[in-house]
Amino acid sequence: MTDRCRAAGLCLAALLGACSPVIRVEAPDKPIEINLNVRVEQDVKVRVDRELQKVVGKNPAAP
Repeated sequence: MTDRCRAAGLCLAALLGACSPVIRVEAPDKPIEINLNVRVEQDVKVRVDRELQKVVGKNPAAP
């Protein structure tokens, strides 16, 4: 009976080992694109606001 249990255990281990999932880690074909347009637009708005404050400070009577 012990030989039969061992044989069953070996068969079960072989079956479970054969069903193991395969995990692959691969680099993408295309380069990763990070869009930074939002930051650039905000930076431009801050610069324009600062320049506008300087102009208004020099000419407070301007409309």
